[in-house]
This record gives sequence, C-alpha cells and structure tokens, in this order.
Amino acid sequence: MALRPGRTVRRIKRPWTRVSQRKPKKSYVVGVPYPRIHVFEMGNKTKQFEVTLELKVENSVQIRENALEAARIVANKYIEKVLGKEGFFMKVLKYPHQILREHSLATGAGADRFSMGMRKAFGRPKGRAVIIHSGETLMILKVDKANLDNAKEALRRASTKLPTPCKIIVS
Repeated sequence: MALRPGRTVRRIKRPWTRVSQRKPKKSYVVGVPYPRIHVFEMGNKTKQFEVTLELKVENSVQIRENALEAARIVANKYIEKVLGKEGFFMKVLKYPHQILREHSLATGAGADRFSMGMRKAFGRPKGRAVIIHSGETLMILKVDKANLDNAKEALRRASTKLPTPCKIIVS
C-alpha cells in the first residue's frame, strides 16, 4: 500500500505509543517498524569549526521519518560535494520516537464482505515521526567562516523537505 500524504500526520496528537523492553506484553503497539534514519552525525567529528548554524523550526509539528531522512540526505550531499567529507560536521538532533498508526479500510467491489469497518480501529504501526515544537533546533551544521554561504544553502535545501517553515541561525 502506498504512503499516505504527509498532511495526515502533521498535527501533534499523543496516541498510545508505549513499547516496553522489559515487559513486551504490556506494550500497546505491537511490531514497531525500524527507523529509516540511521545516521545522525556526518562529516568530521573531531575538528573544531569556527561557525555553527542551526536549523530551527517555526511551528510545532510532527515530522515523518522519511521527510527527516530526505532533509538529511539533501543537505549532506550538497555540503559533501562542495566541501568534501572533512570540511564540515552535521548532526540531526531529533530521533523519531513517535509511532504512526494507520487503520486501512478496504475499498472496491465486495469490500463490505471482508472489511471490519471501525471495529478494532486502533490501527497498525506504519512508520515513525519526530514531534518538534516551535523554536526547537532540528539540525546543526559546523563549518569554517569561509564556507558560511555553502552551509546556509545546504540547510536551506534541507528545509524544503520539511513540512514547516524553518529559520537558519548563525552563531
């Protein structure tokens, strides 16, 4: 089944997303999908850079993990192409803890025979998301002063993949 549009999960609501490690029978959600984003730190982790840029979110929103991964990939590809692997350090600060559920209804001819309607409509886990509130930092990018414009462009490209307007803060 295809992925639903991002607007269906953008609003923040707190469903039961308990996943217990010690007592799995107490978990509300069974079969949590693995996160699609695996790499959170990219570039040179040891070098001290002169400038730090932050990508701050303007609205409180729920960001799906595939949007977060797309933002990370597009920023990393651009900055790596321009500066190389050792010329920057980028980190994604948020982790997708929120579990998204979907109650898929059968459609088409004869769907009424095997569809359950809204009975047991808790939904099956289909993905993960990050809950982020306005003013929080989603990504940081550290570069030298000479590469400030390239870093701003990389974060601008990353912000186009996110479902909310973002600000780039230079410190």
